[in-house]
Amino acid sequence: MCLAIPAQVVELRNNDNALVDLAGVRKEISLALVEGVVVGDYVIVHVGYALNKVDPDEAEKTLKLFAEMGEAALDLGPPTLH
Repeated sequence: MCLAIPAQVVELRNNDNALVDLAGVRKEISLALVEGVVVGDYVIVHVGYALNKVDPDEAEKTLKLFAEMGEAALDLGPPTLH
């Protein structure tokens, strides 16, 4: 299964690259597939590439949902074998 997640662009770099923030983790990605990205935009990131820009409200909703799923998984505890 592949997962593409929203990340906020915090710095534009040379050669169509950018630094993005993924819930406090910063990662350099490629913007080669998306035009017109500016600092502050949210982009959908998959395997190191921005696939498209995303509305900030939708990005926040998605990130909140991921956080809630992570909390729920922690509440369940480790998996057990029967």
